[in-house]
Amino acid sequence: MRTCTVEPIGSFTLKTDAIAPDKSISHRSVMFAMLSEGTSRIENFLRAEDTMNTLEIVKHLGAVVEDDGTVITITSRGIHESEYILDCGNSGTGMRLFCGLLASAKGHFVLTGDAYLRRRPMKRVTQPLRDIGAQLDGREYGNLAPLSIRGASLQAFDYISPIASAQVKSAMILAALSADGSCTYREPELSRDHTERMLQGMGAKLHVNGLVTTIEPLQGLLSPLNIRIPADPSSAFFFAVAAAIVPKSAVTIEGITFNKTRIEAFKVLEKMGAKITYTLHENKYEPIGDIYVAYAPLRAVCVEENISWLIDELPALSIAFACAEGTSVVKNAEELRVKESDRISTVVNNLKACGIAANEYEDGYTVRGGTLQRASVTSFGDHRIAMSFIIAGLQCGMEVRDIECINTSFPNFFELLSAITGVSYEN
Repeated sequence: MRTCTVEPIGSFTLKTDAIAPDKSISHRSVMFAMLSEGTSRIENFLRAEDTMNTLEIVKHLGAVVEDDGTVITITSRGIHESEYILDCGNSGTGMRLFCGLLASAKGHFVLTGDAYLRRRPMKRVTQPLRDIGAQLDGREYGNLAPLSIRGASLQAFDYISPIASAQVKSAMILAALSADGSCTYREPELSRDHTERMLQGMGAKLHVNGLVTTIEPLQGLLSPLNIRIPADPSSAFFFAVAAAIVPKSAVTIEGITFNKTRIEAFKVLEKMGAKITYTLHENKYEPIGDIYVAYAPLRAVCVEENISWLIDELPALSIAFACAEGTSVVKNAEELRVKESDRISTVVNNLKACGIAANEYEDGYTVRGGTLQRASVTSFGDHRIAMSFIIAGLQCGMEVRDIECINTSFPNFFELLSAITGVSYEN
Protein backbone atom coordinates (compact mmCIF):
# COMPACT_ATOMS: atom_id res chain seq x y z
CA MET A 1 0.00 0.00 0.00
CA ARG A 2 1.65 3.21 -1.18
CA THR A 3 1.68 6.45 0.79
CA CYS A 4 2.17 10.08 -0.29
CA THR A 5 3.52 12.67 2.13
CA VAL A 6 3.09 16.31 1.10
CA GLU A 7 4.40 19.40 2.87
CA PRO A 8 2.87 22.90 3.11
CA ILE A 9 3.91 25.25 0.30
CA GLY A 10 4.02 28.96 -0.36
CA SER A 11 2.29 30.66 -3.26
CA PHE A 12 2.40 29.14 -6.75
CA THR A 13 1.36 29.94 -10.32
CA LEU A 14 0.55 27.19 -12.79
CA LYS A 15 -0.56 27.30 -16.41
CA THR A 16 -1.20 23.89 -17.91
CA ASP A 17 -2.73 22.04 -20.82
CA ALA A 18 -1.74 18.71 -19.24
CA ILE A 19 -4.80 18.07 -17.06
CA ALA A 20 -6.00 14.52 -17.60
CA PRO A 21 -8.41 14.17 -20.55
CA ASP A 22 -12.06 13.84 -19.62
CA LYS A 23 -12.83 10.42 -18.19
CA SER A 24 -16.57 10.40 -18.97
CA ILE A 25 -16.08 11.39 -22.61
CA SER A 26 -13.16 8.98 -23.04
CA HIS A 27 -15.27 6.02 -21.87
CA ARG A 28 -18.12 7.00 -24.17
CA SER A 29 -16.00 7.71 -27.23
CA VAL A 30 -14.71 4.15 -27.57
CA MET A 31 -18.06 2.57 -26.65
CA PHE A 32 -20.04 4.67 -29.11
CA ALA A 33 -17.55 3.92 -31.88
CA MET A 34 -18.97 0.37 -31.74
CA LEU A 35 -22.26 1.78 -33.08
CA SER A 36 -20.73 3.54 -36.09
CA GLU A 37 -20.03 2.72 -39.69
CA GLY A 38 -16.46 3.39 -40.74
CA THR A 39 -13.51 4.38 -38.59
CA SER A 40 -13.73 6.68 -35.57
CA ARG A 41 -10.76 8.89 -34.70
CA ILE A 42 -10.17 9.74 -31.03
CA GLU A 43 -7.41 12.13 -30.00
CA ASN A 44 -6.24 12.86 -26.43
CA PHE A 45 -7.88 9.74 -25.01
CA LEU A 46 -7.41 9.36 -21.24
CA ARG A 47 -4.78 6.68 -20.70
CA ALA A 48 -5.79 5.76 -17.17
CA GLU A 49 -6.60 2.32 -15.80
CA ASP A 50 -10.39 2.68 -16.01
CA THR A 51 -10.53 3.97 -19.57
CA MET A 52 -7.87 1.58 -20.84
CA ASN A 53 -10.00 -1.25 -19.44
CA THR A 54 -12.93 0.07 -21.48
CA LEU A 55 -10.75 0.18 -24.60
CA GLU A 56 -9.65 -3.40 -23.96
CA ILE A 57 -13.28 -4.53 -23.65
CA VAL A 58 -14.08 -2.89 -26.99
CA LYS A 59 -11.27 -4.96 -28.55
CA HIS A 60 -12.69 -8.12 -26.97
CA LEU A 61 -16.09 -7.28 -28.47
CA GLY A 62 -14.63 -7.35 -31.98
CA ALA A 63 -13.56 -3.80 -32.83
CA VAL A 64 -10.34 -3.20 -34.74
CA VAL A 65 -8.31 -0.77 -32.63
CA GLU A 66 -5.13 0.99 -33.71
CA ASP A 67 -3.23 3.20 -31.29
CA ASP A 68 -0.12 5.19 -32.21
CA GLY A 69 0.15 6.70 -28.76
CA THR A 70 -1.50 9.95 -29.83
CA VAL A 71 -4.58 8.98 -31.82
CA ILE A 72 -6.78 5.92 -31.39
CA THR A 73 -8.79 4.70 -34.37
CA ILE A 74 -11.63 2.24 -33.94
CA THR A 75 -13.31 0.37 -36.77
CA SER A 76 -16.42 -1.46 -35.66
CA ARG A 77 -17.41 -4.81 -37.09
CA GLY A 78 -20.50 -5.07 -34.91
CA ILE A 79 -20.58 -6.41 -31.36
CA HIS A 80 -19.38 -9.99 -31.11
CA GLU A 81 -19.58 -12.48 -28.27
CA SER A 82 -16.29 -12.65 -26.39
CA GLU A 83 -14.54 -15.63 -24.91
CA TYR A 84 -13.16 -13.30 -22.22
CA ILE A 85 -14.69 -12.06 -19.00
CA LEU A 86 -14.94 -8.30 -19.53
CA ASP A 87 -13.06 -6.53 -16.74
CA CYS A 88 -14.18 -2.95 -16.01
CA GLY A 89 -11.57 -2.46 -13.28
CA ASN A 90 -12.77 0.25 -10.90
CA SER A 91 -15.19 1.92 -13.32
CA GLY A 92 -18.88 2.13 -12.46
CA THR A 93 -19.36 4.15 -15.65
CA GLY A 94 -17.88 1.36 -17.72
CA MET A 95 -19.93 -1.40 -16.12
CA ARG A 96 -23.25 0.44 -16.16
CA LEU A 97 -22.94 1.70 -19.74
CA PHE A 98 -21.85 -1.68 -21.04
CA CYS A 99 -25.02 -3.13 -19.49
CA GLY A 100 -27.06 -0.89 -21.79
CA LEU A 101 -24.84 -1.43 -24.83
CA LEU A 102 -24.81 -5.23 -24.52
CA ALA A 103 -28.41 -5.75 -23.42
CA SER A 104 -29.52 -6.33 -27.03
CA ALA A 105 -26.25 -7.67 -28.51
CA LYS A 106 -26.22 -11.19 -29.86
CA GLY A 107 -24.39 -13.49 -27.45
CA HIS A 108 -23.50 -13.95 -23.80
CA PHE A 109 -21.29 -11.51 -21.89
CA VAL A 110 -19.90 -11.35 -18.35
CA LEU A 111 -18.86 -8.04 -16.73
CA THR A 112 -16.71 -7.88 -13.62
CA GLY A 113 -14.39 -5.42 -11.89
CA ASP A 114 -12.04 -4.98 -8.97
CA ALA A 115 -12.96 -5.62 -5.33
CA TYR A 116 -14.34 -2.10 -4.90
CA LEU A 117 -16.49 -2.19 -8.05
CA ARG A 118 -17.89 -5.62 -7.17
CA ARG A 119 -19.35 -4.05 -4.02
CA ARG A 120 -21.06 -1.13 -5.78
CA PRO A 121 -24.83 -1.34 -6.46
CA MET A 122 -25.85 -2.08 -10.04
CA LYS A 123 -29.59 -2.69 -9.61
CA ARG A 124 -30.36 0.93 -10.49
CA VAL A 125 -29.32 -0.08 -14.04
CA THR A 126 -30.02 -3.79 -14.16
CA GLN A 127 -33.63 -3.57 -12.93
CA PRO A 128 -34.95 -1.03 -15.47
CA LEU A 129 -33.13 -2.94 -18.21
CA ARG A 130 -34.74 -6.21 -17.08
CA ASP A 131 -38.10 -4.48 -17.01
CA ILE A 132 -37.81 -3.91 -20.78
CA GLY A 133 -36.72 -7.47 -21.56
CA ALA A 134 -32.98 -7.62 -20.88
CA GLN A 135 -31.67 -10.97 -19.68
CA LEU A 136 -29.30 -9.69 -17.04
CA ASP A 137 -28.35 -11.16 -13.69
CA GLY A 138 -25.67 -11.12 -11.00
CA ARG A 139 -25.15 -11.51 -7.29
CA GLU A 140 -27.98 -10.31 -5.04
CA TYR A 141 -30.44 -10.70 -7.92
CA GLY A 142 -28.47 -8.52 -10.28
CA ASN A 143 -27.34 -5.89 -7.80
CA LEU A 144 -23.67 -6.86 -7.59
CA ALA A 145 -21.07 -7.89 -10.15
CA PRO A 146 -20.04 -10.14 -11.77
CA LEU A 147 -22.98 -9.50 -14.10
CA SER A 148 -24.19 -11.92 -16.74
CA ILE A 149 -25.86 -10.57 -19.88
CA ARG A 150 -27.49 -12.52 -22.70
CA GLY A 151 -28.58 -10.25 -25.51
CA ALA A 152 -32.37 -10.09 -25.94
CA SER A 153 -35.11 -8.20 -27.74
CA LEU A 154 -35.89 -4.99 -25.89
CA GLN A 155 -39.24 -3.26 -25.54
CA ALA A 156 -39.93 0.44 -25.99
CA PHE A 157 -40.21 2.28 -22.67
CA ASP A 158 -41.29 5.43 -20.90
CA TYR A 159 -39.04 5.38 -17.86
CA ILE A 160 -39.19 7.80 -14.92
CA SER A 161 -35.87 7.64 -13.10
CA PRO A 162 -36.01 8.13 -9.32
CA ILE A 163 -32.47 9.54 -9.34
CA ALA A 164 -30.48 11.97 -11.48
CA SER A 165 -27.73 9.72 -12.81
CA ALA A 166 -25.87 10.09 -16.09
CA GLN A 167 -24.84 6.44 -15.85
CA VAL A 168 -28.41 5.17 -15.58
CA LYS A 169 -29.58 7.58 -18.28
CA SER A 170 -26.78 6.57 -20.64
CA ALA A 171 -27.43 2.86 -20.14
CA MET A 172 -31.12 3.31 -20.91
CA ILE A 173 -30.40 5.49 -23.96
CA LEU A 174 -28.03 2.86 -25.35
CA ALA A 175 -30.69 0.21 -24.80
CA ALA A 176 -33.31 2.44 -26.46
CA LEU A 177 -31.27 2.53 -29.67
CA SER A 178 -32.12 -1.15 -30.14
CA ALA A 179 -35.67 -1.16 -28.72
CA ASP A 180 -38.77 -2.03 -30.74
CA GLY A 181 -40.13 1.53 -30.72
CA SER A 182 -39.69 5.12 -29.58
CA CYS A 183 -38.50 5.46 -25.97
CA THR A 184 -38.71 8.21 -23.36
CA TYR A 185 -36.42 8.80 -20.40
CA ARG A 186 -37.39 11.24 -17.65
CA GLU A 187 -35.10 12.38 -14.82
CA PRO A 188 -35.76 14.48 -11.70
CA GLU A 189 -32.77 16.77 -12.33
CA LEU A 190 -30.55 17.24 -15.37
CA SER A 191 -27.54 14.94 -15.11
CA ARG A 192 -24.42 15.02 -17.28
CA ASP A 193 -25.40 15.06 -20.95
CA HIS A 194 -22.29 13.83 -22.78
CA THR A 195 -24.15 10.79 -24.10
CA GLU A 196 -26.90 12.89 -25.67
CA ARG A 197 -24.46 15.39 -27.19
CA MET A 198 -22.16 12.75 -28.65
CA LEU A 199 -24.87 10.47 -30.03
CA GLN A 200 -26.69 13.44 -31.59
CA GLY A 201 -23.41 14.47 -33.20
CA MET A 202 -23.11 10.95 -34.65
CA GLY A 203 -26.60 11.14 -36.15
CA ALA A 204 -28.78 9.39 -33.56
CA LYS A 205 -32.36 10.66 -33.32
CA LEU A 206 -32.46 12.00 -29.78
CA HIS A 207 -34.55 14.93 -28.68
CA VAL A 208 -33.95 16.60 -25.32
CA ASN A 209 -36.66 18.80 -23.85
CA GLY A 210 -35.67 19.86 -20.36
CA LEU A 211 -35.65 16.73 -18.21
CA VAL A 212 -37.22 14.52 -20.89
CA THR A 213 -35.23 12.71 -23.55
CA THR A 214 -36.91 10.83 -26.40
CA ILE A 215 -34.92 8.28 -28.37
CA GLU A 216 -35.74 6.65 -31.69
CA PRO A 217 -34.28 3.20 -32.44
CA LEU A 218 -31.43 3.11 -34.92
CA GLN A 219 -32.33 2.41 -38.53
CA GLY A 220 -28.70 1.79 -39.42
CA LEU A 221 -25.22 2.58 -38.16
CA LEU A 222 -24.14 5.99 -36.90
CA SER A 223 -21.50 8.29 -38.37
CA PRO A 224 -18.02 7.74 -36.93
CA LEU A 225 -16.62 10.03 -34.27
CA ASN A 226 -13.84 12.50 -34.94
CA ILE A 227 -13.12 13.96 -31.53
CA ARG A 228 -10.38 15.44 -29.38
CA ILE A 229 -11.15 14.73 -25.73
CA PRO A 230 -11.10 17.95 -23.64
CA ALA A 231 -9.52 18.25 -20.20
CA ASP A 232 -11.55 16.72 -17.38
CA PRO A 233 -13.15 19.33 -15.08
CA SER A 234 -13.29 16.77 -12.26
CA SER A 235 -9.51 16.34 -12.46
CA ALA A 236 -8.81 20.03 -13.06
CA PHE A 237 -10.81 20.94 -9.97
CA PHE A 238 -8.16 19.57 -7.58
CA PHE A 239 -5.73 22.22 -8.78
CA ALA A 240 -8.47 24.87 -8.78
CA VAL A 241 -8.97 24.13 -5.08
CA ALA A 242 -5.21 24.26 -4.53
CA ALA A 243 -5.12 27.79 -5.98
CA ALA A 244 -8.18 28.80 -3.95
CA ILE A 245 -6.73 27.75 -0.56
CA VAL A 246 -3.04 28.69 -0.92
CA PRO A 247 -2.64 32.49 -0.58
CA LYS A 248 -1.33 34.46 -3.58
CA SER A 249 -1.72 31.43 -5.89
CA ALA A 250 -3.33 31.03 -9.31
CA VAL A 251 -3.86 28.36 -11.94
CA THR A 252 -4.89 28.50 -15.60
CA ILE A 253 -6.34 25.28 -17.01
CA GLU A 254 -6.38 25.12 -20.81
CA GLY A 255 -8.61 23.11 -23.12
CA ILE A 256 -11.30 22.19 -20.58
CA THR A 257 -14.97 21.51 -21.30
CA PHE A 258 -17.40 24.25 -20.25
CA ASN A 259 -20.39 21.88 -20.33
CA LYS A 260 -22.68 23.32 -17.64
CA THR A 261 -23.25 19.88 -16.16
CA ARG A 262 -19.50 19.58 -15.56
CA ILE A 263 -18.31 22.94 -14.19
CA GLU A 264 -20.81 23.43 -11.37
CA ALA A 265 -18.05 22.93 -8.79
CA PHE A 266 -16.18 25.90 -10.26
CA LYS A 267 -19.40 27.93 -9.94
CA VAL A 268 -19.68 26.95 -6.28
CA LEU A 269 -16.05 27.84 -5.66
CA GLU A 270 -16.68 31.19 -7.36
CA LYS A 271 -19.69 31.74 -5.09
CA MET A 272 -17.42 31.08 -2.12
CA GLY A 273 -15.23 33.99 -3.20
CA ALA A 274 -12.49 32.54 -5.41
CA LYS A 275 -11.58 34.64 -8.45
CA ILE A 276 -12.55 32.67 -11.58
CA THR A 277 -12.73 33.62 -15.26
CA TYR A 278 -13.77 31.56 -18.31
CA THR A 279 -12.51 32.02 -21.88
CA LEU A 280 -14.39 30.01 -24.54
CA HIS A 281 -12.45 28.87 -27.63
CA GLU A 282 -14.63 26.33 -29.48
CA ASN A 283 -17.97 24.52 -29.36
CA LYS A 284 -18.38 21.33 -31.43
CA TYR A 285 -19.21 18.18 -29.45
CA GLU A 286 -18.51 20.18 -26.28
CA PRO A 287 -17.87 23.87 -25.42
CA ILE A 288 -14.12 24.10 -24.72
CA GLY A 289 -11.91 26.87 -23.35
CA ASP A 290 -9.64 27.99 -20.50
CA ILE A 291 -10.44 28.52 -16.81
CA TYR A 292 -8.41 30.81 -14.54
CA VAL A 293 -8.67 30.43 -10.74
CA ALA A 294 -6.95 32.68 -8.18
CA TYR A 295 -6.85 32.75 -4.38
CA ALA A 296 -9.24 34.87 -2.37
CA PRO A 297 -10.61 34.46 1.19
CA LEU A 298 -13.42 31.89 1.06
CA ARG A 299 -16.80 31.98 2.79
CA ALA A 300 -19.15 29.10 3.61
CA VAL A 301 -21.87 27.99 1.22
CA CYS A 302 -24.93 25.72 1.16
CA VAL A 303 -24.89 23.14 -1.64
CA GLU A 304 -28.26 21.48 -2.24
CA GLU A 305 -29.01 21.88 -5.96
CA ASN A 306 -27.52 20.29 -9.09
CA ILE A 307 -25.90 17.63 -6.91
CA SER A 308 -25.52 15.25 -9.87
CA TRP A 309 -23.30 17.90 -11.50
CA LEU A 310 -21.06 17.94 -8.41
CA ILE A 311 -20.90 14.32 -7.40
CA ASP A 312 -17.24 13.80 -8.35
CA GLU A 313 -15.99 17.18 -7.15
CA LEU A 314 -17.58 17.30 -3.67
CA PRO A 315 -14.60 15.66 -1.91
CA ALA A 316 -12.25 18.36 -3.26
CA LEU A 317 -14.85 21.06 -2.64
CA SER A 318 -14.96 19.88 0.98
CA ILE A 319 -11.31 20.91 1.35
CA ALA A 320 -12.36 24.43 0.32
CA PHE A 321 -15.18 24.24 2.88
CA ALA A 322 -12.61 23.42 5.56
CA CYS A 323 -10.69 26.61 4.68
CA ALA A 324 -13.73 28.89 4.46
CA GLU A 325 -15.21 31.21 7.06
CA GLY A 326 -18.43 29.74 8.47
CA THR A 327 -20.20 26.39 8.19
CA SER A 328 -20.82 24.87 4.76
CA VAL A 329 -23.73 22.49 4.21
CA VAL A 330 -24.22 19.70 1.65
CA LYS A 331 -27.77 18.33 1.21
CA ASN A 332 -29.60 15.95 -1.16
CA ALA A 333 -26.37 14.06 -1.81
CA GLU A 334 -27.27 10.45 -0.95
CA GLU A 335 -25.57 9.42 -4.21
CA LEU A 336 -22.22 10.11 -2.54
CA ARG A 337 -22.70 6.94 -0.51
CA VAL A 338 -22.50 4.63 -3.54
CA LYS A 339 -19.39 5.98 -5.26
CA GLU A 340 -15.92 4.42 -5.06
CA SER A 341 -16.28 4.86 -1.31
CA ASP A 342 -19.06 6.15 0.91
CA ARG A 343 -17.89 9.70 0.27
CA ILE A 344 -20.03 11.21 3.02
CA SER A 345 -18.34 9.08 5.67
CA THR A 346 -14.86 9.17 4.17
CA VAL A 347 -14.84 12.95 3.76
CA VAL A 348 -16.18 13.56 7.28
CA ASN A 349 -13.85 11.07 8.96
CA ASN A 350 -10.76 12.42 7.20
CA LEU A 351 -11.68 16.06 7.91
CA LYS A 352 -12.12 15.23 11.60
CA ALA A 353 -8.65 13.67 11.56
CA CYS A 354 -7.40 17.05 10.25
CA GLY A 355 -8.97 18.90 13.18
CA ILE A 356 -12.00 20.20 11.26
CA ALA A 357 -15.48 20.02 12.79
CA ALA A 358 -17.69 18.02 10.41
CA ASN A 359 -20.98 16.19 10.89
CA GLU A 360 -22.45 13.38 8.80
CA TYR A 361 -26.13 13.08 7.82
CA GLU A 362 -27.96 10.55 5.69
CA ASP A 363 -28.01 12.80 2.62
CA GLY A 364 -24.99 15.02 3.24
CA TYR A 365 -22.76 16.68 5.79
CA THR A 366 -21.66 19.97 7.33
CA VAL A 367 -18.13 21.38 7.54
CA ARG A 368 -17.18 24.23 9.86
CA GLY A 369 -14.23 26.12 8.44
CA GLY A 370 -11.14 26.28 10.58
CA THR A 371 -7.43 25.53 10.47
CA LEU A 372 -6.44 22.31 8.72
CA GLN A 373 -3.93 20.28 10.74
CA ARG A 374 -1.36 17.77 9.55
CA ALA A 375 -2.75 14.24 9.74
CA SER A 376 -2.36 10.72 8.43
CA VAL A 377 -5.46 9.65 6.49
CA THR A 378 -6.48 6.87 4.11
CA SER A 379 -8.07 7.07 0.68
CA PHE A 380 -10.45 4.13 1.36
CA GLY A 381 -9.50 3.03 -2.16
CA ASP A 382 -11.16 6.13 -3.63
CA HIS A 383 -9.04 8.16 -6.06
CA ARG A 384 -10.93 11.40 -5.41
CA ILE A 385 -10.54 11.11 -1.64
CA ALA A 386 -6.82 10.47 -2.11
CA MET A 387 -6.26 13.51 -4.34
CA SER A 388 -8.48 15.80 -2.25
CA PHE A 389 -6.48 15.24 0.93
CA ILE A 390 -3.16 15.48 -0.88
CA ILE A 391 -4.31 18.93 -2.02
CA ALA A 392 -5.28 19.75 1.58
CA GLY A 393 -1.70 18.93 2.52
CA LEU A 394 -0.45 21.86 0.46
CA GLN A 395 -1.75 24.06 3.26
CA CYS A 396 -1.00 22.00 6.37
CA GLY A 397 1.03 18.93 5.41
CA MET A 398 -0.54 15.48 5.00
CA GLU A 399 0.17 11.77 4.79
CA VAL A 400 -2.31 9.95 2.53
CA ARG A 401 -2.26 6.16 2.43
CA ASP A 402 -3.45 3.80 -0.34
CA ILE A 403 -2.84 6.10 -3.30
CA GLU A 404 -2.55 3.51 -6.08
CA CYS A 405 -6.18 4.26 -6.93
CA ILE A 406 -5.18 7.67 -8.36
CA ASN A 407 -4.06 5.93 -11.54
CA THR A 408 -7.66 4.97 -12.30
CA SER A 409 -8.45 8.54 -13.40
CA PHE A 410 -5.46 10.91 -13.26
CA PRO A 411 -2.15 9.19 -14.08
CA ASN A 412 -0.16 12.45 -14.31
CA PHE A 413 -1.54 13.94 -11.09
CA PHE A 414 1.82 13.72 -9.34
CA GLU A 415 3.63 15.28 -12.28
CA LEU A 416 1.41 18.37 -11.97
CA LEU A 417 1.69 18.31 -8.19
CA SER A 418 5.48 18.38 -8.58
CA ALA A 419 5.17 21.41 -10.86
CA ILE A 420 3.72 23.48 -8.00
CA THR A 421 5.65 22.00 -5.07
CA GLY A 422 9.06 21.49 -6.63
CA VAL A 423 9.12 18.03 -5.06
CA SER A 424 9.32 14.78 -7.00
CA TYR A 425 6.77 12.15 -5.97
CA GLU A 426 7.01 8.44 -6.65
CA ASN A 427 4.14 7.32 -8.90
